[in-house]
Amino acid sequence: MNSKENCRNELRTAIRQLSDRCLYSASKWAAEQLVGIEQDPAKFTPSNTRFQRGSSSIRRRFHTNESCSTPIAGISYVSTPVMEEDEVVDGDFYLLAKSYFDCREYKRAAHVLREQNGKKSVFLRQYALYLAGEKRKEEEVVELEGSLGKSNAVNQELVSLERELSTLRKNGMIDPFGLYLYGLVLKQKGSESLARTALMESVNSYPWNWSAWSELQSLCTTIDILNSLNLNNHWMKDFFLAYAYHELRMHNESLVKYENLQATFGFSNYIQAQIAKAQYSLREFDQVEAIFEELLRNDPYRVEDMDMYSNVLYAKECFSALSYLAHRVFMTDKYRPESCCIIGNYYSLKGQHEKSVVYFRRALKLNKNYLSAWTLMGHEFVEMKNIPAAIDAYRRAVDINPCDYRAWYGLGQAYEMMGMPFYALHYFKKSVFLQPNDSRLWIAMAQCYESEQLRMLEEAIKCYRRAASCNDREAIALHQLAKLHSELRQSEEAAFYYKKDLERMEAEEREGPNMVEALLFLATYYKAQKKFDEAEVYCTRLLDYTGPEKETAKDLLRGMRLPQSSFPSMDVELFPP
Repeated sequence: MNSKENCRNELRTAIRQLSDRCLYSASKWAAEQLVGIEQDPAKFTPSNTRFQRGSSSIRRRFHTNESCSTPIAGISYVSTPVMEEDEVVDGDFYLLAKSYFDCREYKRAAHVLREQNGKKSVFLRQYALYLAGEKRKEEEVVELEGSLGKSNAVNQELVSLERELSTLRKNGMIDPFGLYLYGLVLKQKGSESLARTALMESVNSYPWNWSAWSELQSLCTTIDILNSLNLNNHWMKDFFLAYAYHELRMHNESLVKYENLQATFGFSNYIQAQIAKAQYSLREFDQVEAIFEELLRNDPYRVEDMDMYSNVLYAKECFSALSYLAHRVFMTDKYRPESCCIIGNYYSLKGQHEKSVVYFRRALKLNKNYLSAWTLMGHEFVEMKNIPAAIDAYRRAVDINPCDYRAWYGLGQAYEMMGMPFYALHYFKKSVFLQPNDSRLWIAMAQCYESEQLRMLEEAIKCYRRAASCNDREAIALHQLAKLHSELRQSEEAAFYYKKDLERMEAEEREGPNMVEALLFLATYYKAQKKFDEAEVYCTRLLDYTGPEKETAKDLLRGMRLPQSSFPSMDVELFPP
């Protein structure tokens, strides 16, 4: 039996087992990967080609050398036997409890199973109690603070669940699903190290529960913690590592993992979406747009991850495409946080910031921990000059995820607008630590150093240099480096950066005041250096303009054409007082 068939059989069994335990999110993920496995060409018929993407430019981009890729998932990995169900028959009480659970009547489900001893029944009772506690906690938050308020409400079931699960674990009577729930409980109680251990045991015993892997990833906040995990070498580990690398901002490593997984899961929408997320973090917006367009062609009612697509369309100012996407998700499922964020982006691009905030608030009412909505709402408050509200939104975002560089950057912007550059610098430094390859963050920090209160120009120069080395697409850094060196009377360095900036503008066929400024400085600089041929080239180019720079160029040319003896010194004043 080949590796792909092994993966199919494992996933089919896992889907049934996960669904039996009402772990529907993990079951859905497993089912998506099941249909994402490439079909055997011998069995390929027109009736099962719905997910075929053989002609896709995206597929070609990530499948350029399949024969040289790392081992295909399922071939050279340690085999994990599929968990066998216990011999205790769960019977009618389990079916009744599962029906109550599916109707969100968690307490009733737990009560029905209070005397059942089968492993499925025990887990479902415990899981129902956990979700009942979560449901009551959310109700308390709304009752005490409103849907967006902060609250100290806790899940009242955690203590009893921890005691029961701990006892089962000590007695060796806990299964992988119980370990997953034990990890959830320990994480909520703040015992992160113990939670990692429990979740690691769970995924090693039963690697097909993606929910356990996701919770484990959330506890791997550094690469050292990730490397310390002792995980079995199963193909699910590659999915986990690819996801963890992305969350740790190791985007190229994440892309390599997903490229290797595509050798088996070549039609997985999940992998395509994750590749788009990594490309988005690398600011390769054209590729991201192409991936999302294909995802929508293959899955036209997809809402998941589409808010990121809307961010790309917003950044590229594709108004018609964003309008179409907003209408599409509104008609599909308007009460999803992703849909609300997309519609919020649409109104923001139209300049209707108040209406945009309404939709971001709606997204947060649906899911108050929806990180993107807090950050985007902060941006809207900045546009509306409501700085206190913006700061509150950004702080809520970093409370949810301290690794969200956009929220730290937003806090820096907000404090800079309030005229508090030292606070702004603190937050800008946090953002560049988390995203050191984003030129926009270095430029923001440099501009903060340039402010009237600080005037720390040498530090600003260091930041602009980092921005220039990080693919500064807006071409701000080179020009600012030239101006700062000019201001510090460092003519040689200023000429170097003006020349680089001029070369870039010529390559991009851009005109404007920056080009005039560069030409004028270089003409004056080379005249002062007595390099008249080079100075004349820049002066001649300035004659094509109609402003005062044309007269300045004429004066410079006259000075160069006069006999050198007619003036006492060739030292032109580059930096007038």
